[in-house]
Amino acid sequence: MAVQPEASLDDAIETGIRSTREQILDEALACFAQAGYEGTSLNDIAAGVGIRRPSLLHHFPSKEALYQEVFEHLLSDWFDRLTGAIAAPEEGWDKVELVLRTGFRFFADNPSYVRMVRREAIDGGQHLAIDLASVLRPMFDLATEYFTREMDNGTFLRQDARQLLITGYGALLSYFSDEPFLEGLLDVAPMSDAALAAREEHVVDFFRAALVPRPT
Repeated sequence: MAVQPEASLDDAIETGIRSTREQILDEALACFAQAGYEGTSLNDIAAGVGIRRPSLLHHFPSKEALYQEVFEHLLSDWFDRLTGAIAAPEEGWDKVELVLRTGFRFFADNPSYVRMVRREAIDGGQHLAIDLASVLRPMFDLATEYFTREMDNGTFLRQDARQLLITGYGALLSYFSDEPFLEGLLDVAPMSDAALAAREEHVVDFFRAALVPRPT
């Protein structure tokens, strides 16, 4: 890809809607999701944006720093969305449905981030300066406590709450991380609006059947 000339990078440069820094983050996410950390170079990212490597280094001093910011920025966004759903006034099944739909729609908006998370999980988090499992553990424990409490109250059917959460993790994330494989199975584009709507409803229906007691 031809490298385009640049304006000054003393401040964030607006090109269209996205600044150069934002374009770097977008391109880095796409590259890390596609090729992984080891398979991506700063030259790849710079070429994708249409800048030179020294200009990229003006914004991010290293590949490690860029990777960290991409990951943590989207992790923070995900937490913000989930925290909002958890804090909403809904209770019982309505709360679970809200959280499921919130998570699903975040992943639908950010499929490359899902692939990046899955790669990092497989690699054991070795490219991050944070322990991802430790960061996610408080939310996992909070959800476990919620399900257990609601099961004890008779709101939900009795399940192993921790296993249920792991099932939910796989049900939500694998659809987006395995998109190319699924297209060959489904004969439809998994990221089309119709396919996403069908998948979202299936996930919600699956958990409703597993949790909500049927009328007697």
